Amino acid sequence: MKNICFCFQMHTPMQLRRYRFFEIGQDHYYYDDMATEERLTWLVRESYMPLLGTIKDMIRLSKGKFKCALAVCGTTLEQLEQYTPEIIDLMKELVATKCVELVATPYSYSLSAQYSESEWELQMKMNDKKLNEIFGVKPTALFNTELLYSDEIAALAWKLGYKVIMIEGAKHILSWKSPAYVYNSTASNKQTLLVRDMLRSDELSFHFSDPTWPNYPMDAEKFVHQLGGSNEEDSVVNIWLGADAFGINQRAETGIFEFMKALPYYAIEQNIGFVTPSEAAKKMQTSDVLSSPYPMTWAGESKGLSIFDGNDLQQEAIQKMYAVAERVHMCQDKALKTDWLLLQDADYLHYMNHIDRGNSNFESAYDAFINFMNILSDFLQLVDEQYPTTIENEELNSLLKTINNQEQEIERLNEEIKKMKKAKTESKKAKDKE
Repeated sequence: MKNICFCFQMHTPMQLRRYRFFEIGQDHYYYDDMATEERLTWLVRESYMPLLGTIKDMIRLSKGKFKCALAVCGTTLEQLEQYTPEIIDLMKELVATKCVELVATPYSYSLSAQYSESEWELQMKMNDKKLNEIFGVKPTALFNTELLYSDEIAALAWKLGYKVIMIEGAKHILSWKSPAYVYNSTASNKQTLLVRDMLRSDELSFHFSDPTWPNYPMDAEKFVHQLGGSNEEDSVVNIWLGADAFGINQRAETGIFEFMKALPYYAIEQNIGFVTPSEAAKKMQTSDVLSSPYPMTWAGESKGLSIFDGNDLQQEAIQKMYAVAERVHMCQDKALKTDWLLLQDADYLHYMNHIDRGNSNFESAYDAFINFMNILSDFLQLVDEQYPTTIENEELNSLLKTINNQEQEIERLNEEIKKMKKAKTESKKAKDKE
C-alpha cells in the first residue's frame, strides 16, 4: 500500500535589533521584542493557526485516517507560549488524537550537529524534555535543523537513541534510488532513513499558485491521481515543508487550505494511506543503505551548507561562536545560556549570504554580519568574565567533567527519591485497604 507522510516545520527566529559598536559592553539585550511579536503573531494568524485548524478538520473528516508530523524547536515553542498560547492548546489537541507526531529537533534552530557535538547532544535532550513537559510525548524520529545530515551525524543520533532520521532527497546522495523507499544509515542496520520527496514538497511550497508551472492549476484529485499513477506500490511519499508555505508562500486565496482539506477523501478513495514518520519506518522494509560522507541539507540548489558557511563572513561568525561552547556549558547564568541558544539560530548565518539572504531585513550580507558580530562581541565579553580565555581548554574540560558528574549524581539521587516516595505511597495505600 502506498502512503503519504506529511511533516510541517514551524520556526521563526528572534528579531535582532540594530546593535551598534558603541553599545558593546554597555547594553546586553540584543532583541527587538516588538518586531518579534509582530512577526510571530502574523505567522500564527495567517499560517500556523489556519494550517493546524485544517489538520484538525482533516483528522475529523477522515475519522482518524489522516496523519502527519510537526517539527518545532524549543526556542520557537517558547515564543509561541509567550505571545500566542492559544496555538499551544491547539497543538495539544492534535497530539491527543494520536494522529500527529512531534519529531525531535535541536532546542535552538542551530547547525550545532556540524560544529559542536556536545552542544548538539545537549540541545537534543533539552528539546525532548520540552516536548515531554508540554505535550507528554517522547519523540523517536529526528528532524535536524534544515534536515542537516551526514554519516557522522547519523552515528551521533544513533548514540542518542534516534532510530529514525528524516533527510533530504538530494540527487547526489540518492543517485538512481527513489525517495519513496526506506533506507538504512551507515551507523546501524537498525537506524532507518526517510527521504524527502523534493519534487512533491516544492510543488506545494513554491509552485502551487504559479501559472507557469506545468501542473497548474493543481487540485486534490489531480494530485492524488498523480501519486497513485506511479509503479511504486509499497512506498511512502514524504512531503515535508515549512508550515509557512500555507498562508504565506501560498496565500489563503489560492485555495491551498481547501486543497489540503480535500486530500484525505481522494487519497482514501485511491487506497492511499497516511502515516507519521515513525509509522512509516515501522511499516516498510529497508531497501538499501544510503551514505552521505559530507553534510547535506534541504537548503539551496547545492543541498549543502554553503548558504550558511559559504563565505568568510559566515565562517568567522561560526568559528568565534562555537569556540566558547564549552565555557557556556559551564556557566550558571540563565540569561547568558538563553542568549547562547537564541544566537545559534541558522537564519542569522543565512542573512550573511551574499546571494540568497532569506528573510533578512538587513540591507546587505555585510550589514547582517556587522550587526551580529557586534552582538556576539558583547556576548563573548560576558562569557569571558565568567570563564576567561586565559583558562586552558584542558582545565576547562576537567571542570566540565566534574560538573557533569555532579549533575548525573544529583539526577540519580532524585530518581531514587522518586522511587522511594512512590513505594511509600503504594505501601500506605495497601495498608489503608487492609
